[in-house]
Amino acid sequence: MEKTKILVVDDAVFMRKYLANTLNALGYCNVEFAENGYEAVEKAKKMQPQVVTLDVSMPGMDGIEAIERILKVSSGSKIIMVSAITSERIIRQAIKNGAVDYIPKPFSRKDVEKSLKKYVRTVV
Repeated sequence: MEKTKILVVDDAVFMRKYLANTLNALGYCNVEFAENGYEAVEKAKKMQPQVVTLDVSMPGMDGIEAIERILKVSSGSKIIMVSAITSERIIRQAIKNGAVDYIPKPFSRKDVEKSLKKYVRTVV
């Protein structure tokens, strides 16, 4: 069985590292990064990740717009929003665009683990 591929998308370097450390602590080692929506679409096209964690607020293309574009190039990806923006309107729009879950920042390791268990069916 192939390793779970995860794409972490956030414009803040510290948040990418923090999420990567959380994923590594959970046993997920096949993690790549993007810092905005445009880069996320390109990386998703190449790597076909099982999971994409996606921030909402990023320069250029935000996470809400990126959801649909990522799913066009990597239809099997499960997109989990990880954002400090917790507006009900934004969450509904993310789900409508194709996100499967929404983890508010700040998050705990348990929050990430719980979400991944719902959507990852391959080995870590």
